[in-house]
Amino acid sequence: MKSIRNIFNSRSKDNGIFFATISKIIGFKPKTIEHYQTAFTHRSMNIKNSKGHTVNYERLEFLGDAMLGSVIAHHLYSEVPSGDEGYLTKMRSKIVSREHLNELGKDLGLIKLVESKIPKGQFGDNIHGNLFESIVGAIFLDRGYSYCEKFIHDKVIDPFVDIEKLEGKVISYKSLLIEWCQKEKKTFNYNVYEDTGNDEVKHFSVKLSIDDKVIAKARATSKKKAEEKASKRAFFAFQEAITKSLDE
Repeated sequence: MKSIRNIFNSRSKDNGIFFATISKIIGFKPKTIEHYQTAFTHRSMNIKNSKGHTVNYERLEFLGDAMLGSVIAHHLYSEVPSGDEGYLTKMRSKIVSREHLNELGKDLGLIKLVESKIPKGQFGDNIHGNLFESIVGAIFLDRGYSYCEKFIHDKVIDPFVDIEKLEGKVISYKSLLIEWCQKEKKTFNYNVYEDTGNDEVKHFSVKLSIDDKVIAKARATSKKKAEEKASKRAFFAFQEAITKSLDE
């Protein structure tokens, strides 16, 4: 099993490029580059530190998630003084949704920096959001709260947080559809089955029925994605009725 010191020393010839790339992404020069190297180390590298602890980006991902929630909660608390706890929680969830974090990670090209024994083409979409959270965690360890807050404002809040638009944004079409069905006492069923076909990657198909009638079908690489895609199609089929019902 490799140690973190040996891994990072073996990259020494590339450290200048890595340092410059990270500096460009975060908008300032790191003090401790090892935090950022950890932020892009996948568990498949099987690295241990001097104390025998596993080293990869997952712990930084946890820390970054907490920092994102804290900074965005503070922003919403300040910007929407009339918002109650439920409203603020829902708005924060929209900003830090997995879909949005994945988009942020893709926009920054973070996956290009990952050190992994797994081919990058085999990673799912969530790797992008995970890396975004891990780099936030690295910034906090490296420079503290103020730098972390500035990065989140620069990359998330200032360019993307529009309160009025967020109020109308749907986080989960499945949750919305289920809420409507329960309110209107409609039966619903997600019939999910494996549908690999000729694809190399496993796929799942779903038939969404409401009141025993198939309303929408969808296919995706996971059951959750297939159900959400079918729910979205069903939502637009009943959009006027759903909107009117849930607004009452």
